[in-house]
Amino acid sequence: MKEKITVFGSFAVDLMARTPHLPVPGETVKGSMFKMGPGGKGFNQCVAAKKAGANVTMITKLGRDTFANVALDTMTALDIPKDHIMFSEDVSTATALIMVDETTSQNEIVVTLGACETISKEDIEKVKNEIIESDYLLVQLEVNIDAVENVVKIAHENGVKVILNTAPARAIDEALFSMIDIITPNEVEAEILTGVHISDETKAQEACNIFFEKGVKNVVITSGSRGVFVATPDESKFIPAFKVNAIDTTGAGDAFNGGFCTALAEGKSIWEAAKFGNALAALSVTRLGTTTSMPTREEIDVLIKEIVD
Repeated sequence: MKEKITVFGSFAVDLMARTPHLPVPGETVKGSMFKMGPGGKGFNQCVAAKKAGANVTMITKLGRDTFANVALDTMTALDIPKDHIMFSEDVSTATALIMVDETTSQNEIVVTLGACETISKEDIEKVKNEIIESDYLLVQLEVNIDAVENVVKIAHENGVKVILNTAPARAIDEALFSMIDIITPNEVEAEILTGVHISDETKAQEACNIFFEKGVKNVVITSGSRGVFVATPDESKFIPAFKVNAIDTTGAGDAFNGGFCTALAEGKSIWEAAKFGNALAALSVTRLGTTTSMPTREEIDVLIKEIVD
């Protein structure tokens, strides 16, 4: 039986333009295409998990506006429960302005969090039971930080496993680290939180050791196209990425986290889960967009089988 995942985090409408190169300050660049669709780190991770076969619920906050329908319509199409969506009456739904270099696939993103930054204690009280009844809580740092700290404490106190994706990197209460079962920063976020510049596996292990000293139980540091460094208190290992032709790396970290959590909820080891997350992320970067780029379970299984065979 699949264990239950609750994703607590952001939804934002992605407004994405592709350009021949990313503009420098003061420069206007003619774009080659524009696309609008669902996004936000939390929502991306939820969709990635859902399409990978997870039993997953989304908790987020929207505005009472047209952009909210982008979230609700997507959830309806994917059969994601909408019972725990909260609404702000006076703050708009979050947006993300995304520029993608069509030559290198690198991106620049500006996020306006809107309603996602107004999640109150009263809001959380209404969804508390959903968190408590979960096996895994997957959170990011793209909503107001006090809300993240609140839900992590609720989960920890009730035996729910907590996975914290530290994106976008920001300061958190040091006491929170001891409540984290698995932390999943990228190299930049790991450096911000530990002070260690990760240039190789030795430095990655050094950063992991600092997380362990803070009380985190397991560490997964993502390194983009190279793969992920996974560390438990007993063993550390680098899990290489799948080699693909990337055209848009936006949302790759979210794809990994959604896949990683899905595999854990199916009883896979942390090493197997990292490989599964890598496969999901690899497929996602071969397509445009974030939520819309997440692959199906069948596609993930085929990619993994091809590598094994």
